[in-house]
Amino acid sequence: MFKPAKTEYPVHSLVENRWSPRAFSDKPVSHEILRSLFEAARWAPSSNNEQPWAFLVATSDQPEHFEKALGTLVPANQVWAKRAPVLVIAASEMEFARNQQPNRNAFYDTGAAVAHLTSEATSRGLFVHQMAGFDPQKAKELFHIPKGWEPIAAFVIGYPGDLKELPEQLREREVAPRTRKPIKDFVMSGEWGTPAQFLSN
Repeated sequence: MFKPAKTEYPVHSLVENRWSPRAFSDKPVSHEILRSLFEAARWAPSSNNEQPWAFLVATSDQPEHFEKALGTLVPANQVWAKRAPVLVIAASEMEFARNQQPNRNAFYDTGAAVAHLTSEATSRGLFVHQMAGFDPQKAKELFHIPKGWEPIAAFVIGYPGDLKELPEQLREREVAPRTRKPIKDFVMSGEWGTPAQFLSN
């Protein structure tokens, strides 16, 4: 399944073709490709170059690890995520390592790292579906995540799969049109609520 974005303005094909399916093939993602995906994450920008991210990666060729990670997802996500070959939990370090002060950008920076990973995945014909629907406390307990680190999201990585493998309700969502707010609703200048002038040129 490919659903290119219907953009208002031209964008790179990596942006246009990125989306979050639920129908995944169980085809494995090679270790070589996984290394490149996390290399892309490694080079994301971060406040003071703290790189406050960590990733717990479970692949289907290690069933015990995969089942443990799958168990942290809410049941509605387990239904479809179980077919994907790679399941990841992203965590953020909540204090600066250099001075132990709160890092208010930790979540932001971790999101940037995942965005880099997602672009690299898209360039290789892979899809990434990110999820808020997981249990952070359960993840902490099962994976012994240390104090000061906060699991913030889960995501799967894989190749596109067969729609017929999804429950009917999810199949409908899979083929529904992709939508986004218009740019003028969130790009402002001068004061809040005033669309940026360059949008009217």
